[in-house]
Amino acid sequence: MRPPLSKRLAACAALVPRGAVAADVGTDHGYLSIYLVQQGICPRVIASDLRQKPLEKARENVLRYGASEQITLLLSDGLKNFRPGSFDTLICAGMGGDCICAILQAAPWLKDGRYTLILQPQSSGNDLRRWLGQNGFSIERETLVQDGRFLYGVMAVRYGAERELTPGEQYVSDALLRSGDENLPRYLERVQRALARAVSGIRKGESAEDREKLEYYETAYRQVCEMRGKYDHL
Repeated sequence: MRPPLSKRLAACAALVPRGAVAADVGTDHGYLSIYLVQQGICPRVIASDLRQKPLEKARENVLRYGASEQITLLLSDGLKNFRPGSFDTLICAGMGGDCICAILQAAPWLKDGRYTLILQPQSSGNDLRRWLGQNGFSIERETLVQDGRFLYGVMAVRYGAERELTPGEQYVSDALLRSGDENLPRYLERVQRALARAVSGIRKGESAEDREKLEYYETAYRQVCEMRGKYDHL
């Protein structure tokens, strides 16, 4: 019997290296952790949550699916109660990009090439990509998944980036452009529309802060348009 795994979480599982010891931070119901051990992807998973109630629900599911010997449950605010080196693959899925940034910022020991980070932001993906570039992380793979009405990005990241990302790359990474993902044309169109609306709205402002924001969004919009033009040509 398999746990009911959403398309979004299945896309995360597909990026987890086989044989990895994973930390599923914000595990909620625990289904992703259970799936990883059931399918033989991970011999062991540490599943954590910030709150006791979802962790107890995850505990019930782990017992129901017979995965208690391979899954350790941990109450933790992000990675605060994790021991460095106790896992090699970190999964942060189903939370905002700003929240993921805060979790990574509080664990500087992740700046080590041995760790793989599987990140799936529900929002603020551009802020997450910006933070990754600024802090030396490289997006090695990025895919898209349609789950219900929403189109989510899922990325595999390692420490060892050479440069910060441009405004356009903060919305569309090189890894995503290279992926050939079937959802990429729709994603590019959505990003273009969102950036165009942002530019239009900011142009109405008059403060120095508005002018600085306008320059950023205009640059991002222009670069994403160029990306889409090259993609459509290919």
